[in-house]
Amino acid sequence: MARITVTESVTLDGVMQGLGRPDEDNRDGFRHGGWGPAYMDAVMMEVMGRGMAATGAMLFGRRTYLDFFGAWADRTDGNPFTQKLNGAVKYVASRSLAEPLPWQNSTLLSGDAGETVAALKKELDEDLVVLGSGELVRSLAAAGLVDRYVLSIHPLVLGSGRRLFADSAPLARFRLVESVSTGTGVVIATYERSEAR
Repeated sequence: MARITVTESVTLDGVMQGLGRPDEDNRDGFRHGGWGPAYMDAVMMEVMGRGMAATGAMLFGRRTYLDFFGAWADRTDGNPFTQKLNGAVKYVASRSLAEPLPWQNSTLLSGDAGETVAALKKELDEDLVVLGSGELVRSLAAAGLVDRYVLSIHPLVLGSGRRLFADSAPLARFRLVESVSTGTGVVIATYERSEAR
């Protein structure tokens, strides 16, 4: 059975919205887009590279999948992330997309995300990694399907924006298994589920 790892960048107040670009995600009038790149450094890139190298299949929600497809599918820059993202098996949980999906190696998981991902998790031997995909992550957390979080916690408070965990998130206990501090003050913390399911 596969394990699910959620990899996210968050602020100190838990905001994950609009990390990469000012125009990335303006839902609900969010004005702070593009808060993440200033915190990139060699330590973060090294940890992210290790994580990408160990990644099996990827799992996306619709919005993040389409954003990543637009940003990565046609790149020819020699970036190792480009090769990994384009070559990886990608599962997309969506009620509105239809096959065929535009990005190579992509499979649509239609219907209820909790149910379809739970079934996929039982079928696969390789682990699944979720990047971004906040709504999907909240659904998976509510269904008790997340086995590990890798959180890049940025030393920044935005005060508004979509957060990783909803107020209604169910009780779940995790233990810290690794932490790395970057030169820009980001703490990359890896948590694994600690209670039996």
